[in-house]
Amino acid sequence: MGRVITYIDAITEALDQEMARDERVFLIGEDIGLYGGVFKATKGLQKKYGEYRVIDSPISENLIVGAGIGSALVGMRPVPEIQFADFVSPAMDQIVQQAAKIRYRTGGAWSVPLVVRICCGGDVGGGLYHSQMNEAWFVHCPGLKVVMPSNPHDAKGLLLAAIRDPDPVLYFEHKRLYRSVKGEVPEGDYTVPIGPAEVKKTGKDITIVAYALMLVWGMEAAEKLEKEGISCEVIDLKTLLPIDKKTILESVKKTGKALLLQEAPKTAGVMAEISAIITEEVFDYLDAPVMRLAGLDVPPIPFAPPYEKFYLPTVDRIMKKARQLKAY
Repeated sequence: MGRVITYIDAITEALDQEMARDERVFLIGEDIGLYGGVFKATKGLQKKYGEYRVIDSPISENLIVGAGIGSALVGMRPVPEIQFADFVSPAMDQIVQQAAKIRYRTGGAWSVPLVVRICCGGDVGGGLYHSQMNEAWFVHCPGLKVVMPSNPHDAKGLLLAAIRDPDPVLYFEHKRLYRSVKGEVPEGDYTVPIGPAEVKKTGKDITIVAYALMLVWGMEAAEKLEKEGISCEVIDLKTLLPIDKKTILESVKKTGKALLLQEAPKTAGVMAEISAIITEEVFDYLDAPVMRLAGLDVPPIPFAPPYEKFYLPTVDRIMKKARQLKAY
């Protein structure tokens, strides 16, 4: 049994333990050193490991990731931080054209053991430049791995697994979960494998697939729906690339109905791909159309709290959609 700690403390602990274990691991990003990061995910690490292993960078995402790629190519294990997902676009060339392609373009002679930590998500009043969910950009890019934990146990275990992976991993961490979610986390070393999803709740009527904040809200909705006689099976995707098709398809074959949740805008999102997988591979088992519930197809989340709530797939909206699906 582990202690109960927060999501952000699990991330800090993973960074601390891996830096102690492997001297090749270093961090680079804006305000991560002396200040400890805008959300304090790296608090105390520069004092402990020095300014050459916890590097305060200029405000240049292109430089942050580019320096990480270069150092990874010569044997280091860099963990650059993108302060907000909204600002990852200046580093797109480095991530998509370089990190994702180097193993392929060199015939396997070179690899890029790089972990890009990306803070993302809404429901914090961050407004349109500090709330985006743009994970689908990278799920469309072969050569990358993309993970997004929903709880402290997986936050630590997936981060340790990512740092030890020989290929580039994008590690999205939802800032709404940083201090609002607590859970049991082992003190020692462990990893959560990249790839497998997890059935968080078993059920027989509807399969709910979600990740990050939507997993938390999906679980809350499922518990409330249980009292109404609607039994939902909830799957935490955890890894967005590669997608664990087996776990999803086995569940949908059992329930016959699928409700797919994502915070990002609906069109061309992660759940569009999962919807296509379900439709192509287990269509004969479906008792209703696959349904998606997502953020609105508008420019990112408004600042005003009522508009932000209107934008997000809230627990009430999840329950309403599940009722519609059950009655189909």
